[in-house]
Parts: sequence; structure tokens; C-alpha cells
Amino acid sequence: MNDQAVGCYRHPDRETGIRCTRCERPICPECMVSASVGFQCPACVAGGSGTGHSPRATAPRTLAGGTHTADPRLVTKVLLGLNVALWIAVMATGDSLLDDLELFGRAVLGGEAQGVAEGQWYRLLTSMFLHQAPMHIAFNMLSLWWIGPPLEAALGRARYLALYLLSGLGGAALTFVVADPRQPSLGASGAIFGLLGATAVLMRRLNYDMRPVVALLVLNLIFTFTWSNIAWEAHIGGLVVGTAVAYGMVHAPQEKRTLVQGLTCGLTLLVIVAAVVVRTATLPALTVFPG
Repeated sequence: MNDQAVGCYRHPDRETGIRCTRCERPICPECMVSASVGFQCPACVAGGSGTGHSPRATAPRTLAGGTHTADPRLVTKVLLGLNVALWIAVMATGDSLLDDLELFGRAVLGGEAQGVAEGQWYRLLTSMFLHQAPMHIAFNMLSLWWIGPPLEAALGRARYLALYLLSGLGGAALTFVVADPRQPSLGASGAIFGLLGATAVLMRRLNYDMRPVVALLVLNLIFTFTWSNIAWEAHIGGLVVGTAVAYGMVHAPQEKRTLVQGLTCGLTLLVIVAAVVVRTATLPALTVFPG
């Protein structure tokens, strides 16, 4: 078998070093169907396994076990649309929406104590879709559009969405735990860094050249720690969570894949919740003076 990178037989513009174990045609991550040994192409899988399995058992699957879809960019488009829609809403309504949705631990706003430590856990999620500066959302959405679709194709929609949300929550949780509780934070950067870490895991799993993604990761980390007004906690938290979740997804044994992937996501969420609970218990209470 020749492992030299060639174009996928269905997508010639995508180089790949993986071939179908049955027909040896080159296949990209979107076309890979997990088999008992290696990967098969959709054409061979559609032709039947000869084992007497049901059609559902031989249906094309992604690298992580998800189903192939007609539009492997759908979830990425929805996420991008949500971010842009909320940015437009912020531009239209001003700071009031930011105050309601951005992430901070505990502070006094409008004469009352607010924040995650005051029970407003939704801020961990809403802050992931919140932007203010045009350059901020432009950079994040370009990154999402570039990194997201290949991961969505390789993981499947549900797994890709879980990866995105957990990465964003991981970044928000580390920000809440480490940063000044009065310091606001917002943006999709934590989720984007999670996708970047997942891309590295996927490329390693497929034995691709790691140098481009490593160089991109190093460059982004340099920006993270040298540019001002960047919440490095969100970047690092998202990167760590995204890498861990992606590893569990693409390295799960086929016979227990759903179980292992579910436990990976569940344990990750449990750690995030535990971190928020512990941090909340250690934050000092605020004294709010009337009027």
C-alpha cells in the first residue's frame, strides 16, 4: 500500500495518506468509514459487508462513529450564525445586553450582586457566543469556518457540537476559577482553541504531517500571552478540554465507542461543574449598599 499523500477519490483537492482497506482507493476524513481493520470508503460499505448485518450496521460512518451527512458544514454554519446574530444584537442594544450575558464571577451591577457565583451559570454558555469588537468576531468566525468543517466531517454532527460546547465551557470555567471575579470575559476563543487542539489530535490519529497545526498552535499561544486584553484562561481551558475530548472520541475502541465517548464527555462536564462549585464556595460575599 502506498501511503504517499494523494487526492481523495471523492474529493481530489483533499490530500490524504489513508486508503480503503478493501479497494485501496485514497479517502479523506469525510469519506473514512471505520472498519474492524482500518477504514473503508463509502462505496465499498454501500456494497455490503457480506456478513449478513443489517443495512444500518454497514451504513457509512465517520472516523469517530458519526453518520455521514449531505452537508458536513451544517453545525458550523449554525454556530457561526448564532455568533453573528448575537453580535448584531449587541451592536443594536448596547452595553445592556453585554451586562446580561458576559462572563464574570461576582460583581455589583445595577445595585445588586450578579455573576456566576450568584447562580447565573448561564453566563458560562452565553459568553461563548458574545462579541463586541468587529475584529474580535471577524477573527473568531474566520477561524471557526476554517477549522470547523473538517472536524465536523470527521466526527459527525453530534460529536462535533459536543466538542465545541465543552471546549467553550472549559475555557469559561478556567476563566471563572483563575481570573478576577469582577473582570468580564466574552468570545468564542475558548471553543476555537478547543477545535484547534482537536485538529491536532485528529491529524496525529491519521498520521498526517503535524508541523502545520503545531506551528499554528504555537503562533496562537504567542498571541495569547503577548497581546493585551486577551483572556488567556479561556484559550488554555478550551485547548485542554478540546484536546482531551477529541482524544477520547477518535481513540475510543470501536466495540465500545459510544460508551467511551459518552463517558469522556460526561466526565469532562462533571469536572467543569465541580470547578465552578468549588470556586463559588471560595469567593467572598459582596456587600451591596442600597440606593
